[in-house]
Amino acid sequence: MAKTKILFITHEMSPFLELTKISEITRQLPQAMQDKGFEIRILMPRFGNINERRNRLHEVIRLSGMNIIINDNDNPLIIKVASIPSARMQVYFLDNEEYFQRKYVFADGGNKFYEDNDERTIFFCKGALETVKKLGWSPDVVHCHGWMSALVPAYLKTIYKDDPTFKNSKVVYSVYDDDFTSNLNPAFATKAIMSGMNAENTDIYTAATNTALNLGAISYSDAVVYGSETVCDEVLNFVKKGNKPTLEFNLTSDFENYYNLYEEIANEELVSLA
Repeated sequence: MAKTKILFITHEMSPFLELTKISEITRQLPQAMQDKGFEIRILMPRFGNINERRNRLHEVIRLSGMNIIINDNDNPLIIKVASIPSARMQVYFLDNEEYFQRKYVFADGGNKFYEDNDERTIFFCKGALETVKKLGWSPDVVHCHGWMSALVPAYLKTIYKDDPTFKNSKVVYSVYDDDFTSNLNPAFATKAIMSGMNAENTDIYTAATNTALNLGAISYSDAVVYGSETVCDEVLNFVKKGNKPTLEFNLTSDFENYYNLYEEIANEELVSLA
């Protein structure tokens, strides 16, 4: 029997970038699933404060060279890879000089939210899926962590729904407590529309707030995980109304509940695990 394939998409992961608790779970969960026999891949941005030499990143020439179009502009995508020898895991990094080569991650030295965080998000989400296509690897489950991955579920259920790489993929979204309090650019939902989509596909993201991104991702996902002990009431109510398989927040380190969720949705047995 073929191994279940899990794709993890996140904006942070220990030891490469540690901003919040997300970095811990995206380090531990993939390894736990690999130990249980799953085949995994991990994708994240290559932010400028990730040290290439220390982490031994190197470019993957066969995957690089694509362009991601945003607002009619071509943005080159460079793919790099690093290994975690102790875990026998590889992590793929999406790089772009204009979007990611900065001293800080989401806000400048004065703590001002970058004005182009909307385009950086779009670039990352579209770039992640294009990278997986080029890998020629079809995931059974795509697990998105954090707001910067929030467009992935929308893309998978619209422009990529019939793509051979993703047509059978199920989507899990982990929602965390408020990751940012600023708004993305007001044109975010419009910029996020890709060829083959329409305005209705991204309408739920229009407010461009942390909550709006979470609601958008959840609306397009097959299952939801509460990654934090506290989640805003609007998101909680939205999840309940959606009646989707849900994992409650749990501090367990064996990740058996995740294993069960992945197996359930990979086999299309969509029952509530709440």
